[in-house]
Amino acid sequence: MRTILILCKRRAVLSFILMVSTVTRAQTNSLDAYIDTAFANNIVLKQKNISLQKAGYALEAAKGLFYPTVAFQAGYQTADGGRDIQLPLGDLLNGAYATLNQLTQSNKFPQLKNEQINFLPSNFYDARVRTTVPVINTDITYNKKITEQQLAISEYETEIYKRELVKNVKTAYYNYRTALEAVKIYQSALQLAEEGKRVNEKLLENGKGLPAYIVRATSEIENVKAQIIAAQQQQNNARRYFNFLLNRDQAALIDTDYVPRAEVAALQMLAVKDISTAQREELKVLKESVTLNATVLRMNKAVYYPRLNGFLDLGSQAQNWKFNAQSRYYMAGLQLDVPIFAGFRNRNKIKQSDLDVKNAELNLDQVKQQLDLAGNVAANNLLSACQTFLSSQKQLEAAQTYQRLIDRGYREGVNTYIETIDARNQLTQAQLAVSINQYKLLIAAAGVERETASFPLQKQ
Repeated sequence: MRTILILCKRRAVLSFILMVSTVTRAQTNSLDAYIDTAFANNIVLKQKNISLQKAGYALEAAKGLFYPTVAFQAGYQTADGGRDIQLPLGDLLNGAYATLNQLTQSNKFPQLKNEQINFLPSNFYDARVRTTVPVINTDITYNKKITEQQLAISEYETEIYKRELVKNVKTAYYNYRTALEAVKIYQSALQLAEEGKRVNEKLLENGKGLPAYIVRATSEIENVKAQIIAAQQQQNNARRYFNFLLNRDQAALIDTDYVPRAEVAALQMLAVKDISTAQREELKVLKESVTLNATVLRMNKAVYYPRLNGFLDLGSQAQNWKFNAQSRYYMAGLQLDVPIFAGFRNRNKIKQSDLDVKNAELNLDQVKQQLDLAGNVAANNLLSACQTFLSSQKQLEAAQTYQRLIDRGYREGVNTYIETIDARNQLTQAQLAVSINQYKLLIAAAGVERETASFPLQKQ
């Protein structure tokens, strides 16, 4: 029966977290507002958002590879000297042209000069607008898919940090409230100690007390004052760390209107439900990583597919900056690239990619087991914190009753002053235990909330 009860308690933790989250959001408490502030101001989260935006722009750039590329290109060349070619046009044709002129009694066939053509261009320009478009190119398609998967990973990584930030903000807030409650409890203990000293002074004046009790009361007061100073320093450090997470002035005041009684009371209404870490973004990142590596593998296997690109040039080329119907031209064509042999580099890349896929799958299995373990540990920590808190409440009730009885007995001369000091110390420690264990319970609940990824990052 005890085993069944423990099992039911373990399976009830997630329902507790969901129920507590609902109660908390219904209160619209200051802690939720602080979480929103952390989302807006935290420096690391801002850096994560910048990386996410960069991944989005990388995806848009990958999509742009499917569109034609248009560019203006121009070149100018001039030279003198170097190799040339002799064209003896006059020697070849002038005799025949002279005979023709005699026969036709005309000058329709002019005399020609021998020409000398240089191989190097002189004062030559070539300006064109080139348009290129991919016709067949598997790399572009796979590159787009890879970029989409990288964007998804960036989104999940941002959500991972958000969840961690939520846990850290809650933990820091609860630690601050713990230190704050400790200061109040020690101040209350100081009042009791000062009242004890006053009573002993009155008893001594009436001849019923002892000077040693006055000394002991003074020592107790100083001890409590030292504890107050230590608690105040702890409170100050907790406030600074909390404000650091929110990226604001570390000395800024913290709103303490939030009262966790509803969440603590909700422990009495636990329902049975399984704990699950399937919604963890870490698993989604690793699954996306497996898919990404598989895409890279397919891309490497497609290296032997032909690639076909088309181009169109519209331009003008001539010497001496001439621009006319003769200089203007267009040129269109296709470029085909078929890989044949590359020193076995492509084959080795395929084998490496295949190993990357297997490694990513193993990493996913390992992390899945680690997260399941962490979830069970967090659930057990929550159950332990719950039991400790309930036990500390009973101890507080007993300490309060004991302190009242001892104080009454001391006033009636039944108990000694040492017993009253012991009773007050027990009361103080019991009050501290209830306060600390209450917030430890909430910290443990925040841990389970983190392990189960149950905090709603998106506002409804």
